[in-house]
Amino acid sequence: MENNVKGHLAAIVTVIIWASTFISTKVLLSSFLPIEILFIRFLLGLAVLLIVSPKFLPFSSWRQEGYFALAGIFGVFLYYYLENVALTYTLAMNVGIIGSISPFVTALLSRFLLKEGKLKPLFILGFFCSIIGICFISLTGTLNVNPIGDGLAFIATFFWAGYSLVIKKIGQFGYSTIAITQRIFIYGLLLMTPVFLYSIDGFDWARFADIKNMGNLLFLGVGASALCFVTWNFSVRQLGAVRAAIYIYSIPMLTTLASVILLGEQLTIKAGIGILLTLSGLFLSEWPNIAAQRRMKVKSR
Repeated sequence: MENNVKGHLAAIVTVIIWASTFISTKVLLSSFLPIEILFIRFLLGLAVLLIVSPKFLPFSSWRQEGYFALAGIFGVFLYYYLENVALTYTLAMNVGIIGSISPFVTALLSRFLLKEGKLKPLFILGFFCSIIGICFISLTGTLNVNPIGDGLAFIATFFWAGYSLVIKKIGQFGYSTIAITQRIFIYGLLLMTPVFLYSIDGFDWARFADIKNMGNLLFLGVGASALCFVTWNFSVRQLGAVRAAIYIYSIPMLTTLASVILLGEQLTIKAGIGILLTLSGLFLSEWPNIAAQRRMKVKSR
């Protein structure tokens, strides 16, 4: 029972941190370029992981390294870079909500590229429901919303889907989560370095003297990039994948709430309808999987 409570607490901490990353990034964009935030964030995350586990993963084969490199470019570099750039154009709540459709895109890529899985009627209904919701969110009619930013956030979901498929393959290699994450962070940093060096004319160190900047950078690097994968894995072990996944559905709502309270973003009626449609679609698409896993759990008792 005690471990169950710890699992719930770990899941709650994780989703609160993940939901707040959009807010922190939005704040930092007033002082840093998107690529600077990204580079510093994952450099801090890698440093923490190396402190926790200083031993590097040994080289096994170029094929495996290729998968690690793909995971780095998809899940560390391109996904987060597009999200950061999107936040310079559109609202933090928009990026958070649009990012929640990543499971749809992952399932679509898995079906049509890898020929795995089937697209059930509820999944298709949920997908269209969420797409309509995103249209409502993007066309709220406010001056602060830019379709370019929402479009970049939407494109980012495809890179996260690609990362999810690659990481599924990497999981079969039998390495520890920390070792895998270290390797992926290293490749992500290496691949974003040319863009980082090209984008900056000079590096203003005075920005780090600002407590607000340092606090948000440490939050993204240590909290969101290094700590969260540990707390999330712990919650999954204690609660099971199905029960833990329920907490993920709260991230868009938490992001929206934080955006309104901390950033003063406006929640219009159209945006509210869009949020409900997007989350309803996500729930509809996942319901067959949740129901099936529950039945399996009952039978195993």
